[in-house]
Amino acid sequence: MDRAAVFDVDGTLADTNHLHVVTWWEAFRQAGHDVPMHAVHRAVGLGSTDLIAHLLGDGRDEDEDAALSAAHKALYGQYFDRLHALPKAGELLRRLHGDGWRVVLATSASGAELGALRRAIDADEAIAGTASAEDVAEGKPAPEPVERALELAGVPASRAVFVGDTVWDMRAGAGAGVRCVGLLCGGIPRADLEEAGAGEVYDDPADLLDRLSDSPLARIPK
Repeated sequence: MDRAAVFDVDGTLADTNHLHVVTWWEAFRQAGHDVPMHAVHRAVGLGSTDLIAHLLGDGRDEDEDAALSAAHKALYGQYFDRLHALPKAGELLRRLHGDGWRVVLATSASGAELGALRRAIDADEAIAGTASAEDVAEGKPAPEPVERALELAGVPASRAVFVGDTVWDMRAGAGAGVRCVGLLCGGIPRADLEEAGAGEVYDDPADLLDRLSDSPLARIPK
């Protein structure tokens, strides 16, 4: 019976969270909003509209949302050819694929951004599908991105593990009923990930790969 390994991308497989922090901070600054970088960091992982709402509140001028998102997209796009995978990210995906897992990405990225991330990870041969922002009506922390990934993999939640780096990832995975694994490489504290639903927490993809045989992924039999 098939098994699914569902992965977030930003901060989980690609070392991009702090690029998002800087470019969102600059987009807000250009629009006249003073948003602290630490607050932006905690919001990374949300889709654009949800991130803006989280940081500026429901009383904001929502007509400004599209311009803010466009500014962030333009600023972040300058880094597309310089994005880096986190240590052994591609190797981890290839190892799981080789072991018979269906590897699916669940990410708020789409279009050219997603393409740049996949080039950085360099493991397309191991990726069975992608649930991107374009494929869901509601992003993380709603469970829909993970549920869509499970549909693409063709497996039930009981046969899946979701790996992410933010509390939004953990809440989405928990809401979808899958085992959740947290990674610290996105900069979110271990305690926060565990409180949000992470069953176990590892440093980064390399650490998970090194300890794969003792991880939650080893507890789902072939």
